[in-house]
Amino acid sequence: MGDSRNLLAEQRRALILDEVRRRGGVRVNELTRTLRVSDMTVRRDLDILARQGVVAKVHGGAVPVADASSHEPGFEAKSALELSAKEDIARAAAEFVVAGSAIALSGGTTTYALAQHLVDVPDLTVVTNSVRVADVFHAARAAAAPLGGTRAGAATVVLTGGVRTPSDSLVGPVADQAIRSLHFDVLFLGVHGISVEAGLSTPNLAEAETNRHFVQAARRVVVVADHTKWGTVGLSSFATLDQVDTLVTDAGLSGPARDEIGERLGLVVAGAAGEGPEG
Repeated sequence: MGDSRNLLAEQRRALILDEVRRRGGVRVNELTRTLRVSDMTVRRDLDILARQGVVAKVHGGAVPVADASSHEPGFEAKSALELSAKEDIARAAAEFVVAGSAIALSGGTTTYALAQHLVDVPDLTVVTNSVRVADVFHAARAAAAPLGGTRAGAATVVLTGGVRTPSDSLVGPVADQAIRSLHFDVLFLGVHGISVEAGLSTPNLAEAETNRHFVQAARRVVVVADHTKWGTVGLSSFATLDQVDTLVTDAGLSGPARDEIGERLGLVVAGAAGEGPEG
């Protein structure tokens, strides 16, 4: 899990949860060594995760709770997970963007990473319901034109209104109405979960509805999701795999999963030897 001494409490708990789910269970003494925090800190974190219903405490540690489909971690918690994978995915997904096009970026930490690779693409129109994504383009514009001018070719950013979720996305009727009136060349979509049976899913009902409108308004749908999202199912499905053109994921995705996905849609495995489309 890397050096976690300076993580915020929420980020540390997200790392613990990821380790519990990945390994099927962890011991307190293992977490204290890995995270370099006290036994009391780990036990307190496990207590909080247990109250949230995402882990079950057992003697000496914790195991995952199978039904956590309605739990939605905050942006800061999710941003600490799979950092190198998200960077690989963002770099690969940026290759789909053409200067002068109209694109949409949904909320999420992977689309946030992607936005940072797009600030120098000229003459983009970017529609997003992510406060964090909008901030990336705003900061780039301010840095390039500190005296209040406008950088030539700077992106035009449209931020939908709506109600803010824990992941800093704007959702609900206001966001839905704004998206319904628009058309995008490419939608880059972050997801909570993706599977053959459930398609694309999220634990937030309002976000599911907003994402449905995003998908309907896009000529091409590109899902950006690290390997941990495969097989995860959230509370509400909002699109089938048939509605997705391409999945950009990382090299952690298993061979059988790659085969299963490649039979249904375009697949780009970022960070892998011979990186490129499959299927």
